[in-house]
Amino acid sequence: MTSLAFHRRSFLTGATALGAALSLPTSRLAAAVAEQVTPRPLPPPITAAERSARLARAQQLLRANNLGAMLVESGPSLDYYTGVQWWRSERLTGVVIPAEGEPIIVTPFFEQPSIAEQLEVPAEIRTWQEDDEPLKLVADFLRERRVTGRPIAFEETNRFFLGDRLAAQLPGTRIVNANAVVRAQRMIKSAAELALMQAASDITIAAFRTAHANLKTGMSGSDINAAIVAATTALGGSGAGNLVLINEASALPHGSKKPHSLARGDLVLIDGGCSVHGYQSDISRTFVFDRTPTPDQRKVWDQVHRGQQIALAAARVGASAGSVDDAVRKAYTSWGYGPDYKLPGLSHRTGHGIGMEGHEPVNLVRGETTRLAPGMCFSNEPGIYLPGRFGVRLEDCFHMTASGPKWFTTPPPSIDQPLG
Repeated sequence: MTSLAFHRRSFLTGATALGAALSLPTSRLAAAVAEQVTPRPLPPPITAAERSARLARAQQLLRANNLGAMLVESGPSLDYYTGVQWWRSERLTGVVIPAEGEPIIVTPFFEQPSIAEQLEVPAEIRTWQEDDEPLKLVADFLRERRVTGRPIAFEETNRFFLGDRLAAQLPGTRIVNANAVVRAQRMIKSAAELALMQAASDITIAAFRTAHANLKTGMSGSDINAAIVAATTALGGSGAGNLVLINEASALPHGSKKPHSLARGDLVLIDGGCSVHGYQSDISRTFVFDRTPTPDQRKVWDQVHRGQQIALAAARVGASAGSVDDAVRKAYTSWGYGPDYKLPGLSHRTGHGIGMEGHEPVNLVRGETTRLAPGMCFSNEPGIYLPGRFGVRLEDCFHMTASGPKWFTTPPPSIDQPLG
């Protein structure tokens, strides 16, 4: 959910919400909502010292896994290690981290001043001209460091053409997955990272509450989204994006493009989040607008609420990530849903990893054997969907501590108090 990446929520609400936010009367609504909130102090961004410590740890892991070096191209992991926030294009900008010694940044010549401005760790910037092969720069550096006889690790989201072209420069050199380094580090959040995620979560739930208090008959999903975005921005969050799903659309986890105007008795599902200094939140709430919920709505809401508690109880240090999903699915099956991923029931995983990205490894999903450890962060969102009728999703994120899981935001107590 970074500002530089396409996010699933923007598919259904982003473009229309931006347009609505600039038109009347939605602009007046957004302005009014923004005036109702008070900005709060934010934790500081990740320091250069923490990024340097990450690099040192990466090199330890490279040596422990007999890897010669690691290439990380533009994206969250480049930011994680260097502070450089850059987009992906056909032109390579990335960091090459050797098992020993100082890393280098490879970037086009004309981008060097911009990269130098952002770089927060000691690293030489090596540039290439438009008629050069940037992977030759990488290969030459690896030869200088005498590591071409060992495997070279690629961050798992690096694009294919980079490996293909490096292999042409270094025939016989093995290119392998860098998960033993990057994933091992990014899955475990530091105290500073957790503080930023807590701030993002606090902003998102406050924005939801503010928008909820301003709901009126006739509002569109775009209106509601614009109100949340306005509150989020006023509170200090960035990159806000929200799904607003009403009635039958709430049974589709990522929604529908069909327009709908808010009416009394509508069931509304909001799923959103924001970023604080590059760290994400992800929260969902489901409620009935301006009318007492029906018995079926109340029943399903209560079951999802119970599902969240079952998931949290299963999230114990040393348990497999998949066992959390298993526990929820077992309960849902006993209540007549599914089985497995069938509908009506829970058609998606119980949760996903979260940190610098709204979705990142690993997931709370069947078959995931990764063991839960302190510092890991996940969403907890075991929704129940009844096709053609409605769906309920409650989503709160938690992080693992030595004594077990801890919420970033606490689930609401009931459908009658849906925002807590």
